[in-house]
Amino acid sequence: MLTDLTQWMVHWASTPEATWALFLLAVAESSFFPLPVDVLLIAMGLITPAAGIWYGVVATVGSVAGAVIGYWIGQWGGRPLLERWVSPERIAKVEATFLRYEAWAIAVAGFTPIPYKVFTIAAGIFRATLWKLIAVSFLSRGARFVGEGLLFYLYGESIAAFIRRDFNTITVVLVVLLAVGAYVIHRRSRAA
Repeated sequence: MLTDLTQWMVHWASTPEATWALFLLAVAESSFFPLPVDVLLIAMGLITPAAGIWYGVVATVGSVAGAVIGYWIGQWGGRPLLERWVSPERIAKVEATFLRYEAWAIAVAGFTPIPYKVFTIAAGIFRATLWKLIAVSFLSRGARFVGEGLLFYLYGESIAAFIRRDFNTITVVLVVLLAVGAYVIHRRSRAA
């Protein structure tokens, strides 16, 4: 089924409605849909590398709109569902941790292969700050999608194999390095 959905998305890349499909997929992916935007973005970048940055912007704006929808889903219906399957103690612990690292959690999820919808819905469930979700989503999703689009703009088809093969590994390594850097800065600031 996922293969069929992926093929369907790649088909959209060569149609006149591709930009709208990218936008709508980005909205859906940030709020409820299981497939990543990258598949369509990569296909579109391969077909028209000169529009890569524009495609990244479209995916970013759609993803941020979807993050707000995910937030509303969590806010209006997520808590009762969560309470059906998870103990109140566990919910309280996860909520405290999520709210403590709110911006960082959203940023990491927005840039990495972690399913973003989990964090947008969680932000709504735990009543995180909506403007932070929007701002951090623009930054993290923009870095990811505009970054991919920029690679297509600059390198065209030669970058496609690299993105398909190593993108997840590279994003995980970057996040680990950012986390270590943030930890070192935090420790030094407390020691001073």
